[in-house]
Amino acid sequence: MTVPDPTNAPARADTRMGTPTADPRALDWVMLAILGVIWGGAFMATKIATADFGAFAIAGLRLGVAAAASLLFLTLGGERLPGLATPQDRRFWAFAIAVGAISNAIPFTLLGWAQVHIDSALAGVIMATVPFFVLPLGHLFIAGEVMSWRKTAGFALGFCGILVLIGPGVLLDIGTGAHLALLAQLACLTVAVCYATGSIVSKRAPQHRGLLPFATAALGAAAVMTLPVALLAGDQFAPAPSWSSIAALLYLGLGPTAIATVMLLAVIRSAGPGFLALVNYQVPLWAVVFGVSFLGETPSPSLALALVLIVLGLAVAQGVLGLRRGGHARG
Repeated sequence: MTVPDPTNAPARADTRMGTPTADPRALDWVMLAILGVIWGGAFMATKIATADFGAFAIAGLRLGVAAAASLLFLTLGGERLPGLATPQDRRFWAFAIAVGAISNAIPFTLLGWAQVHIDSALAGVIMATVPFFVLPLGHLFIAGEVMSWRKTAGFALGFCGILVLIGPGVLLDIGTGAHLALLAQLACLTVAVCYATGSIVSKRAPQHRGLLPFATAALGAAAVMTLPVALLAGDQFAPAPSWSSIAALLYLGLGPTAIATVMLLAVIRSAGPGFLALVNYQVPLWAVVFGVSFLGETPSPSLALALVLIVLGLAVAQGVLGLRRGGHARG
């Protein structure tokens, strides 16, 4: 990835980010397509859940379900979480807590709040900007990650897409709540920055335990951060939440956050993290498709133009044929 998905960090020896891998198989392409659908559908699910749950409840319950499922995967695989006996294990937990906060607790809460005020399609397209924030951060903090002219050109195109996406129109009538739409879009951009930052932190984390233990630890730490707040805040749960909202929360926890982790590991082992970066092109498209088809959303012309600029920027920055490195979007 490339840097890993923000809920997942460095792999063990055979799955580390720099290890050469074989050419993608047909199964790798199938799993890549499924991951695009799963992550693209997360924005629709979040929008549905906002009808009955507050932002902290959405984040906390999603992370609680994901942490439990990830721990089950870990146990079935014969692995376990480390203790705190050695300095290396304590460093493992320090990084896991940091990634849990930066890549899960904070962004999931912000996304839950933002999608009360903006469409799921718009949130999904904004999340496609994650790799653009990874570029300058990688340049500053990861050895060998240099902002070449190609990456700079891609970054510039993506930034133009962001400007088109937000645009001046949202500021025209503050009195009608347009300022909340602006704040929601800025919250989504903050989420993209969190994902990008979390991916850099993940890449610098200890690699002695592997991807799945680190992901489980990070998800568990994030759940501990958000669930108590959700339970203490009286306005986080509707008196009688609908089955659709409950199903949406279960999907968020099991699909994009837990099951996708296992698929992520399989794709990285087989085809490498650079191949996984191609999911960037799918996630925003599926977010728009689901928003229009199932939620009745109507994308604006500016959204379509922004999507073209962002995807074009990704193609330039990553190199379509070279399968270059870069973080990836998710919901």
